[in-house]
Amino acid sequence: MMYYIYHIPGKKIGVTCDLNNRVTVQQGYSPDEYDILDSSEDIDYISSKEIELQREWGYRVDMVPYRNLKQNKNMNINVTEQTTTFPCPVDKLKGRLFDMVGFKWKTDHGEFLIDPHAITWIMDNVKTSMFNPDRSYIYNKAFAVWTENAVGTVRQPKAVKCSKKPLKMFENIRQWAEERGIYAKGDTKTQLIKLQEEMGELAKATLEGDQPEIEDAIGDMVVVLTNLAHLNNVHIETCIANAYNVIAKRKGKMINGTFVKNADTKDKIVQAVLRKMDNRSIEGQKKYGQTMQNEIETGKKDLYTFLTDVQEEIMDALLYIESAKRCLTDEIEEAMLKRMDIIGQNGNDGLHYIDVQDEKEL
Repeated sequence: MMYYIYHIPGKKIGVTCDLNNRVTVQQGYSPDEYDILDSSEDIDYISSKEIELQREWGYRVDMVPYRNLKQNKNMNINVTEQTTTFPCPVDKLKGRLFDMVGFKWKTDHGEFLIDPHAITWIMDNVKTSMFNPDRSYIYNKAFAVWTENAVGTVRQPKAVKCSKKPLKMFENIRQWAEERGIYAKGDTKTQLIKLQEEMGELAKATLEGDQPEIEDAIGDMVVVLTNLAHLNNVHIETCIANAYNVIAKRKGKMINGTFVKNADTKDKIVQAVLRKMDNRSIEGQKKYGQTMQNEIETGKKDLYTFLTDVQEEIMDALLYIESAKRCLTDEIEEAMLKRMDIIGQNGNDGLHYIDVQDEKEL
């Protein structure tokens, strides 16, 4: 299980294994309102690091390490025929319930499961114990009725779409994730955060040329994508097959180290312009021995240099426009002189208005 140290600027530093439920749903902060300071599967490391960062950043330091809280996250609830009683007051119950997502218990009215939808119902119907204000309870029969009505709607998981035969490797990944509660307690947002973390590792390894780390990062990303697909009710095999069916018939060519598909446009003028741009790029590569992307990566050109190139091209364009206008003026003057010559030869009898082709026929 992955543990995250999160930071809500100006508020707190905390630890959770479910960012969406703990930080977004429970505390109301969207992903762009908090930062991930560290993550690890080692709960002892994360617990010590949390306290270290709380002291370093000047926040309130937790009296009980996270690893101790985690060990006792499941409350010792008291179940009777009529009620389920929780050993905490109503104002603290929601947080404790989110720590217990996936927890099950049995009553005379059936087995109950704590999930985000159940927590919403519990918080809407929970009551404070008349004997102890630090305890709260719900009625089992009412919860059972809601549970029965909820089946087939919000609580029943959707069937996972798979249009292709499941591959053994992906099946192994899904089984591994299922056993660790990733599908029961995880969500798409936390998987996206995990994917971004692995992407950062891949970028670092690529820049450093670290082949073992590159392979490790790519493998981790495939695992995360497999789980992300499953949480979106589709197998990754289907996603890959759909993507391949799209690119299989795609035509194009390699430009600047990237495969660029042919334009989908049917406009022949646009196609002609794109061909000219492509040819111009090829001529430039032959002339200068590298692509524009190479010039950026090697540092041969920077933003200032490219802006200077643009400025010079614009000045050249202005000169070309002025030259074209003069050519047009010369052509107009030449045409006028020819017409005047025809008038001089034929007189002002209207023959000079006859089309050139008509003149030939006459």
